[in-house]
Amino acid sequence: MARQSVAEQFVDILSQAGVKRIYGVVGDSLNPVTDAVRRSSDIEWVQVRHEETGAFAAGAEAQITGRLCACAGSCGPGHLHLINGLYDAHRSMAPVLALAAHIPSAEIGTSYFQETHPDRLFAECSHYSELISHSEQMPRILQTAIQHAIGRSGVAVVSMSGDVAGQDVEQPAAELALLTQRPVVRPGEAEIAALARMVDQADAITLFCGSGTAGAHDEVMAFAQRVKAPVGHALRGKEWIQYDNPFDVGMSGLLGYGAAYDAMHEAGLLILLGTDFPYTAFLPDDVRIVQVDIRPEHLGRRSKVDLALWGDVRETLLALTPQVREKTDRRFLDRMLAKHAEALEGVVAAYTRDVERHRPIHPEYVAAILDDEAADDAIFTVDTGMCTVWAARYLSPNGRRRLIGSFTHGSMANAMPQAIGAQLADRSRQVVSLSGDGGFSMLMGDLLTLIHYDLPVKIVLFDNSSLGMVDLEMLVGGFPPYGTSYPHTDYAAIARAAGAHGVRVEDPHDVRDAIRETLNHDGPALLDVVTDPNALAIPPRVTGRQLAGFATTTSKLVLTGGVGRMVQLARSNLRNIPRP
Repeated sequence: MARQSVAEQFVDILSQAGVKRIYGVVGDSLNPVTDAVRRSSDIEWVQVRHEETGAFAAGAEAQITGRLCACAGSCGPGHLHLINGLYDAHRSMAPVLALAAHIPSAEIGTSYFQETHPDRLFAECSHYSELISHSEQMPRILQTAIQHAIGRSGVAVVSMSGDVAGQDVEQPAAELALLTQRPVVRPGEAEIAALARMVDQADAITLFCGSGTAGAHDEVMAFAQRVKAPVGHALRGKEWIQYDNPFDVGMSGLLGYGAAYDAMHEAGLLILLGTDFPYTAFLPDDVRIVQVDIRPEHLGRRSKVDLALWGDVRETLLALTPQVREKTDRRFLDRMLAKHAEALEGVVAAYTRDVERHRPIHPEYVAAILDDEAADDAIFTVDTGMCTVWAARYLSPNGRRRLIGSFTHGSMANAMPQAIGAQLADRSRQVVSLSGDGGFSMLMGDLLTLIHYDLPVKIVLFDNSSLGMVDLEMLVGGFPPYGTSYPHTDYAAIARAAGAHGVRVEDPHDVRDAIRETLNHDGPALLDVVTDPNALAIPPRVTGRQLAGFATTTSKLVLTGGVGRMVQLARSNLRNIPRP
């Protein structure tokens, strides 16, 4: 019988599960595995400069492809560096398998050099974290980890010592019953009937949609049409629900705009579809609420719900819509559409005033032009902080574009690493990283990874020489900003010195041409735009109760100053209101 190393078995099983690449930094405890990858024709080793980048990249690739992705870290400090990116992947429900290499197995428990306990360390950011201590365990442990990552949509971690990975085994890896796709899950007939009765009895219904509406756009629109409901969304629902939406009333939350907040609070029935919206201060407490979610642990944990339905949004609506009576009264919907258009019109002037003469450059202006010039199927990765605001306000979804960010974990420095994973998933697709100078500089070493693999990622750097969102938090808390500013830095010069295309812009008249030049460059490129650090204002609606309820680490002020092409959609939707 042919002999095979445990590491070779490990790589073969990952290949069977659809893994195409492993992101990581090589190290001695990983040597058997990286050598097995070297000899594999099915899996590529992606040599990042920091393991955190590798975990972010794997999470982004998983979100783009829906496929299991993998990353690895060597013993001790190597796998510790994975943790932040794995937290983000796990909270984003991205199927990621992480290998945490371990110290020599005979030394575990002796406070050996670089010793940690990875099976404990990763327990909070994974569905499964287990140590392989014997070669015969490996196939079943790895299979179990893969089933957890795919089946529960999140992270699974396998810890294994280098000496165990290097052992030879006589028996081949077991024939594994690996998951290929998730099953259809929908509520039972009794729950569907109960919701249908609530819908029929309600005079005014609002739908609020999150990332769980992915793949359910048509079903949400059909249901909204049947019950004449305004449709709002959380940030993670934006890419799935905002486009081709004649019922759109915008977004609620810290970055919210339009009439979503009003539509939620003035409804008689609020239906939460696939959202684990965390900001309870923005949810009503005097409205009947129904929640539909594929993850049962999400049901009722943010607000009191009158009916909780465990199921996929698309399947739930397919079963529900035929059972409800079609409503004819559009007054609530039309009033919310008008209020939404009015709210957006009110901030257009702030965005359009002197933008082509204002120096430093309005960041809103940059985002709006980028939205115009980017490809119709572009993937945008977005840094946490002000770049998330620009993405929420200015990037226009169309059903083909994707928007990836650290929207639940809220980590700095996520955008460029996520762009690496998104671009490796498809080299022919345009990938644009909206980076802040603070986040970019934190993991700037992986600019070299873009160059190393000649990845045509375009980095649009909003360079205000400050941690803008932290400035905002300090101001709201009554503190003068401190420790939030950086020396002015020419990041375009750094990019050119490293071997990428680099352009720096300080004059607003040059923005559009510079964006076009950057997007059209055949290879990695960085556009360093010097932007105004003072583009801050109070949002249209913040109540005293909300202000009192915000955590000290959460911004209580967000940006106005425009909403890009969304105002055009709002104007268009007004034309759908029947005229007497």
